[in-house]
Amino acid sequence: MVLTRKNFEGSMVALVTPFRDGKIDELTMRRLIDRQIENRTDIVIPCGTTGESATMSHDEHKSVMSLVVEHVAKRVPVVCGAGSNSTQEAVGLFQHAKKIGADALLVVTPYYNRPTQEGLYRHYEFLAKKVDIPIVLYNVPGRTGVSLAPETVARLAKIPQVIAIKEASGSLDQASHILSLCDISLVSGDDSLTLPLISVGGRGVISVTANVDPKKMSNMVHMALKGDFKKARELHFELLALSKVLFIETNPIPVKTALGLMGLIKGELRLPLCNMSPENLEKLKSALAKMGYLK
Repeated sequence: MVLTRKNFEGSMVALVTPFRDGKIDELTMRRLIDRQIENRTDIVIPCGTTGESATMSHDEHKSVMSLVVEHVAKRVPVVCGAGSNSTQEAVGLFQHAKKIGADALLVVTPYYNRPTQEGLYRHYEFLAKKVDIPIVLYNVPGRTGVSLAPETVARLAKIPQVIAIKEASGSLDQASHILSLCDISLVSGDDSLTLPLISVGGRGVISVTANVDPKKMSNMVHMALKGDFKKARELHFELLALSKVLFIETNPIPVKTALGLMGLIKGELRLPLCNMSPENLEKLKSALAKMGYLK
């Protein structure tokens, strides 16, 4: 499938990267991918924030991208995380993704160096000219220290390769403003705001929660996109407690811990991420047990 603004929608998983003894656990990652596809996840997204791209070496990053594209084998689209705070560094990830046949790239705003709006525009413009592949903007100011202004998103939307934006500012006003200015496909980057965002024109979610319950997240998103907001609201409230507890500490600490408790991965993290505090771990266990995710 060629991803465009018209078809970039649905329930998309921000896939965790399982580690075992300090290395990428490739066998477990393949199992996680199959579980997602079997439960109607529309798009698989490796190497994002939830995939701990910030703690992987460049070789590991490229290896995970290749593994996911190869194992998915065109069953659903794959959108690889390929952002960097260095524009030139991002070019290498773009080129690798293009070479292996990724369907699009999720590109976070450059972090730490806090570029101006003009700098942000030029960053994406440069990358779009360098490698011809669909781009999904990723706005997550809580992580990067800079936010894409709606006006900048509208400018970027004039670039043909820019098909969508993952909006994780936590602001419905921000999302509404973007949608009022351009026809870009906007998806939620905050699980608990997915339904409200769809109600104002959003097209789905790139979800952390879908790692735990892909089927319910997919059902909620598809009901909402079909206009069945009564059923979608029921599922939204069923997922709300899970969506909240998965952010009780820095993502992806809780979601990897949850998957570990469910027996799906080892739950290993890399420094500077570390194990949950005992207090929060008990809260997570209690919530997962109450919702029926623990045997």
